[in-house]
Amino acid sequence: MMELTLENRLKKIIVVGDRVLIRPTKQNEKTKSGLYLPPGVQEKEKVQNGYVMKVGPGYPLPMPNEIDEPWKEEEVKYIPLQAKEGDLALFLQKGAFEVVLDNEKYFIVPQSSILMLEREEDL
Repeated sequence: MMELTLENRLKKIIVVGDRVLIRPTKQNEKTKSGLYLPPGVQEKEKVQNGYVMKVGPGYPLPMPNEIDEPWKEEEVKYIPLQAKEGDLALFLQKGAFEVVLDNEKYFIVPQSSILMLEREEDL
């Protein structure tokens, strides 16, 4: 029997539509002037960053109205998202939904709330 770890659990998670699962990065506890900030203040920032863990299939394309054979099931086609697993994303906190998996905080963020992506590989 396979042990249920966080990595195994993430493999079983399916992100739907144009959404992205992001693990937030650890925020600095101290401001530039030397003041220490409690975690509640840092979490209320309007813009946060984190690493993309899972990506949904994208935006679904509308099905054509004319189906010559109505008994055939057409496979849904998607416009893929720009975000890829491993990207560092800067996103708006307002559009994000917080979820907790194995005592670790994640955000489910729609693609429209992502402001910028940083990718290790060359574009």
